[in-house]
This record gives sequence, structure tokens and C-alpha cells, in this order.
Amino acid sequence: MLFDLIDPDLKADLICGDTLDVLKSYEDKKFNLIVTSPPYNVGKEYEVKQSIENYLSSQEVVIKELIRVLSDDGSICWQIGNYIHKGEVYPLDIYYYQIFKKYGLQLRNRIIWHYGHGLQAKNKFSGRYETILWFTKSDKYTFNLDNVRIPSKYPGKLYHKGSNKGQPSGNPLGKNPSDIWQVILQDWEEEVWDIPNVKANHLEKTLHPCQFPVELVERCVLALTNENSWVLDPFAGVGTSLIAALKNNRNSVGIDKEPKYCEIAKDRLAKLRAGELKTRPINRPIHVPSPGDKVAQVPKSWLIN
Repeated sequence: MLFDLIDPDLKADLICGDTLDVLKSYEDKKFNLIVTSPPYNVGKEYEVKQSIENYLSSQEVVIKELIRVLSDDGSICWQIGNYIHKGEVYPLDIYYYQIFKKYGLQLRNRIIWHYGHGLQAKNKFSGRYETILWFTKSDKYTFNLDNVRIPSKYPGKLYHKGSNKGQPSGNPLGKNPSDIWQVILQDWEEEVWDIPNVKANHLEKTLHPCQFPVELVERCVLALTNENSWVLDPFAGVGTSLIAALKNNRNSVGIDKEPKYCEIAKDRLAKLRAGELKTRPINRPIHVPSPGDKVAQVPKSWLIN
């Protein structure tokens, strides 16, 4: 990681305060990308759990203000999970779609972020994904696919018929990562490409209970902005979006109401500037145990005679 290449002129503004109040201080169309993971209304320590109707109503007020400060060629990436009430699942992305559509935004992708580990369930299947709703403000939006291509499964594959017979059938820079950001097995090398969620053993883990990984935001930043663009996270938490923006030569603003998370974010940003912050590299393969690796064994008591 060449953190020393970060442009010292890049701006990174972290504001500890109420999101709606802070947003009102910004001019129209300032930001090129708004990427965030808003409160899910699941009763975390920084949330006030309320009815789903009241929760969405309060979020709509913020969303309306976010659309005002979004540039005409800009995007919003709204990363969200589910709200659970009395055991019933409320898919928040479906509820949020109605709000964004109401204000004229266009959904370009409903991205499924799959990860391998999470809370275990006994009365239903264990949840292993969240969604990212990618909205644009207009038909003219920034999209840099080449910046986020992933390795092709068959990089040397050729067309076997037609006018392009004998020519490479894929892009030399790799393939489109698609709208499912999940495990991909490379048959010939047994590599797993994934974006793991931030759990206890993740090198980016802080005290925040719902922290998302830097590389998840990086894919949005690289694809949907250009260098020196402005990135906003209105629910910044411990500063992940600001880190992803700075790493890739973008300016950034983060807002969060919790002082302790703001302090952690400031510390992480200082370490990034000093080249001391550890982050998981984007598109890094996940290790798959080989037959010779030491792995957990099935307890004898589980074996059926």
C-alpha cells in the first residue's frame, strides 16, 4: 500500500454532529458520490429503535437533502441490511427504493454483497448478505468499469466462430464483477475472491458494531467517481468511506453524531496519512485451505457409527 502517494492537497473533513443539520450547510450539487450504510433501526447503541414507518419517514428527510447536494452526474450507494421485528424480516432496500424513486432517482443496480460469516440463526436460515442500492440522479453519470474489473475465469479464451474467430473473447483488463459481490472460485488456482465483512479477526476491526470494509467502498469510489471528486458519507461511523476516498485520490466529507466513533475515525485517518493504517487490499483472494493445511477436525462425538 503506497499511502505516501496520497496527495497532501486532498480534503478530508470529518464532522461530529447531526447529519441533517450539517447537510444544510452545503451548497447544491457539491458531491459526486454519496456512499453510506445508514442506521438499520435494529436497536444498536447509537440508534433509537422506532416503528418502521417512523424510521423511514425520518430517513426520507435526510435523503431529500442528500439528493440536493448530489451533482447531476453523481451516484448514491445505499448499503443496507434487514430490519427484524418479532422474528419477521423487513427488507429495508425495498422500502428505501420507494423513497429514492419518489424523488426521481434511477436505480442502476441492486448489488448483493455476500459474505461467509455472520450471526447464526436457529429458526431460519442464517443471513449472509446485504444489499447496495446504486442510484443515479440522471442518465449522464460517471461509471469507470475498467477501474474495478476482476480476473477473468478463462483469460485466454478465444472466439471459435464468426468474424472474430481466433481473437480473444474477453477484456484483457478482466471481467465485470457483476451485481453479486461474492465468492468466485478460480478453477485452476482454487482462489476465492470475496469481500469479507468486518468481524473480530478482520484487520480493520474497531469498536463499531456495524463497520463495513474499506474495499467494499473502494469499488464504489473507483467505479463511480474520478480523481479529485468529492465523496460524502452522511453516517460515517469510524471513517471507512473517507479512508477509501483518500486512498484513491478523492476528497471526502464524513458526518457522524457519535463522538467516540468520530475519535476513532480521526485516529484512522491520521494513521492513513502516516502510512500506518492496515486495510485489506481490494480484490485480494481469500485463502482456501489445501489438503496439507492444519484445519479444524470433526469431533469424534459427532461421528455416526
